Amino acid sequence: MESYEKLLENNKAWAAEMVSKDPQFFTRLVDVQHPEFLWIGCSDSRVPANEITGTLPGQIFVHRNIANMVVNTDVNMLSVLEYAVNVLKVKHVIVCGHYGCGGVKAAMGNQSIGIIDTWLRNIKVVYRLHQGELNPMASADARFDRLVELNVIEQVRNLSKTAIIQKAWAQRGGPHLHGWAYRLSDGVVKPLAELSAGAEMDPIDRYDNLS
Repeated sequence: MESYEKLLENNKAWAAEMVSKDPQFFTRLVDVQHPEFLWIGCSDSRVPANEITGTLPGQIFVHRNIANMVVNTDVNMLSVLEYAVNVLKVKHVIVCGHYGCGGVKAAMGNQSIGIIDTWLRNIKVVYRLHQGELNPMASADARFDRLVELNVIEQVRNLSKTAIIQKAWAQRGGPHLHGWAYRLSDGVVKPLAELSAGAEMDPIDRYDNLS
């Protein structure tokens, strides 16, 4: 059996198991979704949102990209964000990075990889913003872990700078923003940052005409 055929077999077994546990499970999912969370995570195959959080299909709206970035020119991410915030009315947006992230590691180096260089440039900006903290660190591993954390924190801040989030904050007092880091070695999430509606930000990043 080819590897992709095994995926199809696994799918049939999973669907049957879900129906055996709850005969109406798929019926409820067909017509509507009401997720409370938007998850912006890394594309890394070892960091699946539902498994990490113990949630079922329909409970988390998911967007994933390399190194869990919130880039102000990324129309894909912004479209997901707008739909989640304005249509699904999610209550929480979670940016979840992970220790050992290959994208962050690559951004710390000086080797050109290809087209991804343009994407990783955004992480290099994070490094430059925090080089006063990062450069004195004697341990390369500690510096790597800290950049993973700082990258998550900066992406949460980037969310707060969007008109999508600021308009939702002004009009309905949400969603709440969270920054987490997942450790591959033990499966545990570390909370790093939280921003609620009206959180303080640099005045240059604030829109005053969105209420």
